[in-house]
Amino acid sequence: MTVKEAISELTLLQKKMHALSHATGMLYLDSVTTAPVGTAEGRGETMGILSSMGYELFANPATEKLLKFLREHEDELTEQQKREVVVLTREYDQISKIPQDEYVSFRILINEAQSVWHKAKDEDDFPAFAPYIEKIVATLKKFAAYYKPDEEPYNVWLDQYERGLTMSTLGEFFAVLKETIVPLIHRIKNEGRQIDDSFLHGHFPIEKQREFSDYLMEVMAIDRSHCGIGETEHPFTIDFNKRDVRITTKYHEDNLVSSMFSVIHEGGHALYELGKGDELMYTCLDSGISMGIHESQSRFFENIVGRSEAFVNLIYPKVQELFPEQLGNIDAHQFYLAINKSEPSLIRIDADELTYCLHVMVRYEIEKMLFSGDVDVYELPDVWGRLMKEYLGVDVPNDKSGVLQDSHWSGGSFGYFPSYAIGTAYAAQITHRMEQDLNIDSEIASGNLKGIVNWLEEHIYKYGSMYDPADLFFRCCGEKFDPKYFTDYLTKKFTKIYDLNQG
Repeated sequence: MTVKEAISELTLLQKKMHALSHATGMLYLDSVTTAPVGTAEGRGETMGILSSMGYELFANPATEKLLKFLREHEDELTEQQKREVVVLTREYDQISKIPQDEYVSFRILINEAQSVWHKAKDEDDFPAFAPYIEKIVATLKKFAAYYKPDEEPYNVWLDQYERGLTMSTLGEFFAVLKETIVPLIHRIKNEGRQIDDSFLHGHFPIEKQREFSDYLMEVMAIDRSHCGIGETEHPFTIDFNKRDVRITTKYHEDNLVSSMFSVIHEGGHALYELGKGDELMYTCLDSGISMGIHESQSRFFENIVGRSEAFVNLIYPKVQELFPEQLGNIDAHQFYLAINKSEPSLIRIDADELTYCLHVMVRYEIEKMLFSGDVDVYELPDVWGRLMKEYLGVDVPNDKSGVLQDSHWSGGSFGYFPSYAIGTAYAAQITHRMEQDLNIDSEIASGNLKGIVNWLEEHIYKYGSMYDPADLFFRCCGEKFDPKYFTDYLTKKFTKIYDLNQG
């Protein structure tokens, strides 16, 4: 075999893998948006066959031989080809260690679990979903032992979503956040001015909210010919390639900003995927490098842009045009203060910027307990309630608003939640670096976010998975990650919003 022939084989292999991923992704998108509720069984059969095909395509001796040959001839490869071999070798080393029947069974289990979760949440029936958490965690622990038998299973999954992340590093990170967030919450409660957000809760017709979503995507410079929007129980983004990305939201007639910030958040994910280099298409590098980096983009747009006064001033005329009866007598500054009101709440995706990471900590603590065996699955509602009371001071009235609120566990995504907090902190440091080149408020005031998007495309998006997260972050910011940028940002912003004594 020549190197040229090997590269051709590698290219074809990746295109075939992409095609199967595309097909299973479309099945998933349909399942959580428009598919009738009783369709999981047939879809599971199809998912099982597609998963089996994917396993046989990739986890076989021919792939191992191909990758080994290319590693031995890496001096004849381009930088991108070398990286493809590195990433595919990592994937091969993991997947090939899982017996095929177990790999396929897990894909079928996830399909079924997602369907059961939707029904369980709707009916506030945690016992119906609990066995699936039990099975998923048991399988993930078994897979972790296949991958890295000497490593803590939960660390293996943290590393899957953010390479290099461990319980030890997260412990240090969350300790830094708590040192700032908890006292600041107490100061706001005891010393802060009162902020009225009652006008955000009224009657906001869904048709008008859909118009608003279209407008927000336009302002964010999202190319609608390559990015659609749908509706689902739990908002998410899925990409098939850089020219086909889908976001979803959920509308609440009594809450305008829930969907508003879902659209902005998911739009941040979409912009990342839409901005990848053309040369990465149909390769293993054609995706954001990690969930921490990905969440840095969604949380950047959701919070640093979307909750800024400059952004409110830009979009508010449209808000009042769409909702004149509800918000016609409310000025832009009142709206800005309302969307930044900090108050402990039940629902993570609707949480304010200051208390949000405490929601993530609750899930992180529960995941650790599940993987260490320190809690029984059926005890989770009580544990959830205790931690929400301890961390946020709120009482959980039901499982729908508690342990069933997020879709991630039904998809097997244990180890994902910490990425939200890491990504939120990444965003503050990326903002600091961006401000050396751009006046962010001026860019927003110009009428759209294209200048900001272009900067992010140049510094983050275009690289896809060419670099590991720590390397990409350093390339972007010129320094290692430091959570102090985030805690300083929170202190400055909320001190001003709540008119706290800066001494």
